[in-house]
Amino acid sequence: MEYEVKRFLLCGALMLSTIMLLTGCGDSRQQIDINGQTMGTYYSVKLIKQDGLPSPEAIKKEIDKRLELVNDQMSTYRPDSELSQFNQLQSTQPFEVSAATAKVISEALRISKLSNGAYDVTVGPLVNLWSFGPEARPESTPTDQEITTRKAEIGYQHLSVTDGNKLVKDLPDLYVDLSSIAKGYGVDVVADYLKDDLHVKDFMVDVGGEVRLQGKNRSDVPWRIAIEKPIANERAVQDIIQAGDMAIATSGDYRNYFEEDGVRYSHLINPQTGKPIANHVVSVTVIAPSCMTADAYATTFSVMGEEESLALANKEKLPVMLIVKTKDGFVEFKSDTFEQYVVKK
Repeated sequence: MEYEVKRFLLCGALMLSTIMLLTGCGDSRQQIDINGQTMGTYYSVKLIKQDGLPSPEAIKKEIDKRLELVNDQMSTYRPDSELSQFNQLQSTQPFEVSAATAKVISEALRISKLSNGAYDVTVGPLVNLWSFGPEARPESTPTDQEITTRKAEIGYQHLSVTDGNKLVKDLPDLYVDLSSIAKGYGVDVVADYLKDDLHVKDFMVDVGGEVRLQGKNRSDVPWRIAIEKPIANERAVQDIIQAGDMAIATSGDYRNYFEEDGVRYSHLINPQTGKPIANHVVSVTVIAPSCMTADAYATTFSVMGEEESLALANKEKLPVMLIVKTKDGFVEFKSDTFEQYVVKK
């Protein structure tokens, strides 16, 4: 669904002095930092030490194990993952998967229906058609006929979850890619382990820029996250948000696009047109209880554009901020429930 780099500037990660002041990074409580690699990116876990916790090494081992399981279930890079096996299946017969994979696909289909197909985890063949390579551009722009042919091979309406944890596709060649939602689900897996199994009161989980928060930081104030300003050649802060016990996901193409003959091509493909998105949305931030949901919505709103996005966000009471590039500079568009999370400068 999307292959752009998602970034937050995080307290304790990419640290600017102004962010340190705003986030209150101090040392009044002891913070445990656990870092690793997963899903082709980094993960970072920060938790406040409390009595009864296992050693950091034991916690990391358990986190790695759980994230490996998500990869075994949903990675398209592992030929024997559940999802890869389903994609390789040239049949319309039900295919049984884990409850986790069924849950993620069910949520993806829910958002696809709400967005009238702006979000679609079967869009992979169109992404491949545009074939953004090492130079971040296709060798040639696909023809309208090629796009029409590929569009006939995709469609969330051809995918369903039935009889508990069984996947069904009515197009034998249908290909499902969960890269726009599985990373967020991985964040939830780690957060739920800390919250439900270890009863950690204060933590921040970050997987490749998708974040879930609970409690307070080491200065005993709620975690604060700095949203990056959508400028390609420098690092700067757009807004500081304090989301409480919520998840945050961001999506943006301001570092992942190319221009040809004066036309700007994004790496996000609109499933409805079969072409890179043509709106001027450069960054989307979504706050939701689950990172899985926030992750998928961030892609959805990048595709939909500001007017449709705000209409859906307000209907669903989702806190969303879009940054749109105009001839006069960048303009923020916020849903009705977003402003309450912004820290006043």
